[in-house]
Amino acid sequence: MKAAVILFPGMNCENETMRALTVSGFHIELVRWNQHVNLDDFSCFVIPGGFSYEDRIRAGVIAAKHPLLDEIKKQSKKGKPVIGICNGAQVLVESGLVPGFSSSAQMGLAPNKNPEVNGYYSTWVKIRPAQQKKNAFNRLFTENDVIDIPVAHGEGRFATKEDNEKIKNLIAFQYCDYHRAIDQSFPTNPNGSLLNIAGITNEAGNVLAIMPHPERASFDKQTQAYGFIPKGLLFFKSMKEYIKEEL
Repeated sequence: MKAAVILFPGMNCENETMRALTVSGFHIELVRWNQHVNLDDFSCFVIPGGFSYEDRIRAGVIAAKHPLLDEIKKQSKKGKPVIGICNGAQVLVESGLVPGFSSSAQMGLAPNKNPEVNGYYSTWVKIRPAQQKKNAFNRLFTENDVIDIPVAHGEGRFATKEDNEKIKNLIAFQYCDYHRAIDQSFPTNPNGSLLNIAGITNEAGNVLAIMPHPERASFDKQTQAYGFIPKGLLFFKSMKEYIKEEL
């Protein structure tokens, strides 16, 4: 099972993302923006975090216009999983792949609303699976899970003019407290995100834009200092289960 890790200039989380995917059972290939590669050879696609094109204009928007995203859109329509993490999530949202109601962007990742820090904010947060319906990324989570996971971004606030009822059905993961309760206020919601959205899918459930970093909460050495159980690999292993069962 082969995964493509997509790299645009300025992204910097490819190595830890590839490690997490390898441990989850994938064969990995790093696909750079300027390579000519047949994407039919891959089972899934991961766009990692960083600062693509220095986040000029706004985060993710330049990478979202790259022809490679058109090819990834074609692959997603075949049911193949696509996950964008942090800057990768911003790219997917700017490309219109998430939530996918039309070919243009329907959401944005707005600047954080945070009473303590203006701009970039990095910390550990808690999120919970938000859907009863199984998608390509939550298959190995239970409805009672609380996931300890880091965020590190300056523009992480999901915002949209779309009807909230349409959006609610696509929320995959939400910021929550220790007891899984949803609280819109800081620090439970670290950036003021609409409906506490930490991650949201397209309608088919095979494309996920998620702002927290599962690849940074995948191994004991990343979490043991905080006493957290690492659950980040479950995102990638869920994706593998989906590929085996659905494709």
